[in-house]
Amino acid sequence: MKIQIDPASPVPPYEQVRSQIAALAREGRLAAGTRLPTVRQLAGDLGLAVNTVARTYRELEAAGLVETRGRHGTFVTHRASGVPAEAERLAARYAEETRRLGLDPEQALGLVRAAFGLSEPEITAGR
Repeated sequence: MKIQIDPASPVPPYEQVRSQIAALAREGRLAAGTRLPTVRQLAGDLGLAVNTVARTYRELEAAGLVETRGRHGTFVTHRASGVPAEAERLAARYAEETRRLGLDPEQALGLVRAAFGLSEPEITAGR
């Protein structure tokens, strides 16, 4: 997640962060379900006060773009990324079922890529 603060901007820092996170989600660079950095971590990374980033997260949550799950963190919602809630539920169900079957994440993702026709078979000649 690449966020930059322009100290010379007339736009307050919390709004700069809010609009950039919203844009990253809207553009798909922050997918639904992506966990955001903690308030303290992002504040430290950006050189901002913790209260500034906390306000950003509160405003994003009030707009329905992120949700805070207690101590588990703050996550991008399907609404922010434009992904239908049903697709998010189906993806979670698929992940749960493939884990139950003993597939590792790469195998499960490989099946999805193949289903979309994105996988190219790798055939090598043994010598």
